[in-house]
Amino acid sequence: MNTDLQKTLDELGGVVHQFKQTVDQRFDKLEKGEGIADLEEKLDKMNDAIDGFEDMKKSIETIEAKGNRIKNLQDDQAVSEHKSAFSKFMRKGVEDGLAELQTKAISVGVDADGGFAVPEDLDTAIGMIEQESSPMRSICGQRTVSNEQYKKLFGIGGASSGWVGETAARAETNSPQLAEIVPSFGEIYANPAATQKSLDDTFFNVEDWLSEEVGREFAEKENLSFTTGNGTNQPTGILSATMATTVDASHTFGQIQYRLSGTDSSLGATDATAVDNLIDLTYDLRPGYRNNARFVLGRDVLRAIRKLRDTNGDLIWNAGLQNAEPASILGYQFTENEDMPTIAAESNSLMFGNFNRAYVVYDVVGTRVLRDPFTNKPYVHFYTTKRVGGIVNDSLAVKVLRFGNGV
Repeated sequence: MNTDLQKTLDELGGVVHQFKQTVDQRFDKLEKGEGIADLEEKLDKMNDAIDGFEDMKKSIETIEAKGNRIKNLQDDQAVSEHKSAFSKFMRKGVEDGLAELQTKAISVGVDADGGFAVPEDLDTAIGMIEQESSPMRSICGQRTVSNEQYKKLFGIGGASSGWVGETAARAETNSPQLAEIVPSFGEIYANPAATQKSLDDTFFNVEDWLSEEVGREFAEKENLSFTTGNGTNQPTGILSATMATTVDASHTFGQIQYRLSGTDSSLGATDATAVDNLIDLTYDLRPGYRNNARFVLGRDVLRAIRKLRDTNGDLIWNAGLQNAEPASILGYQFTENEDMPTIAAESNSLMFGNFNRAYVVYDVVGTRVLRDPFTNKPYVHFYTTKRVGGIVNDSLAVKVLRFGNGV
């Protein structure tokens, strides 16, 4: 194991131990009816420390993952020539023959608004950074499509079946009921800039620079849309779906079930109720979805969950210290998503589900770059765009805890 990672885990383990002791003291005082303001302040400081160590842990793991990336791309002549020509375009603005080469290499032409499609390995590098930097993209389903006219039919039941003997007559079965899923698409852009002097430097890796700059900018904007996007010139976010307290048996297609916490400001009216709400939320999800399910939450919700204990007096949050295992809540992994709504009256601040089935991201093939050396001299801007869509795919695969009592 990386020595920096081991050191971080050891330090995190020490803080977690102190944190649990303080949580136990808090419960003892609550049972005696004593004040806990001093302990809450202490826990807040410890939560800050835990957040810091967990961020450090994620950073180290991300760096290791980046170092272990494997590019398995076809190294044929067309791809190689396109990559070389695109590098000249990036550094010097030379466009000679680039349009024809990109058509041969990736079967796309020049955009009507100008710009050229990036080579496959650069597109892959941008996608990897998006995957690492966007919590939603990292856990949701993903599809690559050729255009924005993509539609999908989803079976919602209605087909009948039965058992018959080998030679018995088969009665005609009912036709299955199908619903249409239509993703909402939008164009996302980034416009990083570099000086011409840096581009002339042969030691400056312009492809790596562009992939880092664009990938992280795309990831930030995408994640917000995948979470709460309104579907207008952008993906429709998972929390923008219609929601109701309706259980699966009475489920309306496309509607997500939510459960109320009972109070606007916390996971439950009491700590015990809060734990029950979380447990009930996991069991609202069908067993077939629970196998690969996880919680998705913001940092404020995570900090509140860390203080909760089960009936045995153990924290329901596990820091994941053994062999660098993932942290968990009630035995399920969780994803921290800063674009989740913060705790407020009637806020949908916690989700639990199988997100690979619940939500799908649609990438239209071809990330494009328009080189602009004129607008902001001596900087050269690289106006980079791609088309991205997203939509709830299976609304039964996710449940929401709403912070409120419905009033």
